[in-house]
Parts: sequence; structure tokens; C-alpha cells
Amino acid sequence: MTEDQIISKTIDFVKDTLSGAEGGHDWFHIERVLKNAQSISKEEEVDFFIVSLGALLHDIADSKFYDGDETIGPKMAADFLRNLQVEQAVIDHVIKIIKNISFKGGNVDQKFRSPELDVIQDADRLDAIGAIGIARCFNYGGFKNRTLYDPEIIPNLKMSKEEYKSSTSPTINHFYEKLLLLKDRMNTKTGRKLAAERHQFMEQFLEQFYKEWEGKS
Repeated sequence: MTEDQIISKTIDFVKDTLSGAEGGHDWFHIERVLKNAQSISKEEEVDFFIVSLGALLHDIADSKFYDGDETIGPKMAADFLRNLQVEQAVIDHVIKIIKNISFKGGNVDQKFRSPELDVIQDADRLDAIGAIGIARCFNYGGFKNRTLYDPEIIPNLKMSKEEYKSSTSPTINHFYEKLLLLKDRMNTKTGRKLAAERHQFMEQFLEQFYKEWEGKS
């Protein structure tokens, strides 16, 4: 089986697996991350095949929808790739990407690095900021029935991994606890350039949000 055929089968697998998923973590999220990753790859020295597979499978079973279990996604991805007889070195790399891509509150040391992970992580983080990021943030907040904003609940910038995973803070707090931090955590030159514009858009949104909240606009 060729690399293109494997990627095609992976696309079908992801579409089927994420059918009916929460709107911010569905197939369209994966598709956007794939496009971003492939675009960034043009400027980086990376294995395009691994980037494509990692982008496609990075959220195949996001732990936040599986009671925090971080083992399900890597296992699903590994089983699928083995069934396609993908070589073990590629599978191992993709699994390490899945295990290390997420933000985890920003206070956890990343245990693995590779140029391919750098690219996919940037692509995933780009989808968490800007207009799409704002839409996804509020979509997930609604999915979890979270308060939009509560001026008395201050964002917590020193959360542990477990505190971050179990947080029930208002949706606006998530901007300060994650989204506004991502611009300075991009790995690639292209990622940093794209993130700057999206970051600025979020700042403008928050400025307008607070004006409307206070009845000043």
C-alpha cells in the first residue's frame, strides 16, 4: 500500500470515528489541522507522511471525552496503523506525537520533541486561536454548560495538569488560561507569523466583549 493510499484510508477512518463528535473536535477540526500542518511543512524539513498521519490521528480519542483517559487515543491509532501494515518506526513516531501534542495547562514539560511534532502542534494551536478558536472555545463551553463569564472568578495561570483537565471555569477564563498563551509557544517561523494575526483578533474580541458586558457599546 502506498503512502497516499494509507493517508486516504486514515481520512476515512477518522471521519467515521469522529462522526457525531463535539463541534470543536470533529472531522472538520482534524481537516483544518491537516491543512495547516501540510502548509507549514512546506517551510520545514519534515517527513510529510508522518506529519499527515500525526495530524489526522492527533485527536482520534481526545481524553477530555473519555473521562481523562489518555491511553485510548494512542491505542486506537496504533491498532489502526498496524492493521494497514505501516512500519513500526512510523507508528512509534505518530504515537509519541499524539501523547505530546496537547497543551495540558502549559505547566507540564513536554517529554518528546521532533520537527514533525513541532509542525502539527503549531497547526493544532492555530486552530485554537483567532476566529475559529473563539468559535470552538464557546462551542465547547456550551457543550459543558459553562458560564460565559463571571468577573468574580479569576483566571488561574498556575494550574497543574490535573487542575487544568478538571477545570469548570467560565469560558472567558480559557482565553487567559490557554488561548492567549499560544502565540508565544509556537515552534515554527510560519506558525509564529500566522499566530500573531489570530492573537490580535482575539484581543480585539475581548475588548469588545468587555465593553458590551459593561453596557458601554
